[in-house]
Formats: sequence, C-alpha cells, structure tokens
Amino acid sequence: MPSFDVVSEVNEVEVRNALDQANKEIGTRFDFKGSDARVEYKDKTLTLYADDDFKLKQVTDILTAKLAKRQVDIRSLKYGDPEKISGNKVKQAVTVRTGVEQELAKKIVKLVKDSKTKVQASIQGDTVRVSGAKRDDLQATIALVKKSITDFPLQYDNFRD
Repeated sequence: MPSFDVVSEVNEVEVRNALDQANKEIGTRFDFKGSDARVEYKDKTLTLYADDDFKLKQVTDILTAKLAKRQVDIRSLKYGDPEKISGNKVKQAVTVRTGVEQELAKKIVKLVKDSKTKVQASIQGDTVRVSGAKRDDLQATIALVKKSITDFPLQYDNFRD
C-alpha cells in the first residue's frame, strides 16, 4: 500500500555551521568590540548572550541571517523570553524544534480525515504516516497539508509506491 511520512527535521550540521559563522561575524564586528556577545549550542538549544537588549536583537538578526543562508528553516526556532544574568547582561534560549509535535500531528490527522480523500493518517511517535490506495490521493494530500500548515516546517519523505 502506498504511503509517506510527514516529518519535521533540521540539519544539525548546517545549524552548527551557521552558529560558527555567526560567532565569527560577532567577533569581528566593530559594534560588538569588547562585549560578551556570543551564541552557544547544546542539546538542540541555542543560547544567545549579549550585553543588553539591543545587542541581543542584533545577535538574533545575525544568527537568523546565517541560518537562512544555510537553508535552515527559521520557523523551526522557538524563542524563549530574554532573561537578565549578571548586571546588564542578558541571555535568551532558542529551541530548535524537530519532530512533529503532538498537537500539530492531531491537527494534520484531522485535516486529512476531513478532506474526504481515500487515505488514512496515523501518528507514529514524532511523525505522521499517511497511506492510501492510489498515488494520486497521496499527492493531493501532500498538497493539502502544504497549503494548510504554513507556520511549521514540514518535510514529506519515505514515499513508497
């Protein structure tokens, strides 16, 4: 039976490359001279450090530009609230989301069932498997999900015929 998986993945290597490029640019820019601005990456969480809120915004802009240049979807980033550390310095946690979250998976399954096409959708961990009798129905389902879900990066892989 033909099927495909709806997944959400981020290329870790490209994230690390973008992070290195951002840190290099922050280190060479004149407006960051003498400041403690940097970006760290650990356990799918980027931590942005800066001297004040304005510089934190600049670090965020540099990082998003570098990620976009490396084809990492910016929609997979979830920004936390900036928090003050010592003195004027601030830090912000940015989570790199991978896998289809449970709420979104339920929304996709409901969307597929409401479409009245002859396909079945099931949640399998952090992916959604869609299977059907005809390849055309599956392609129509991919088009429907692409059109409907625009706030989260999704990929469609494992297409079997």
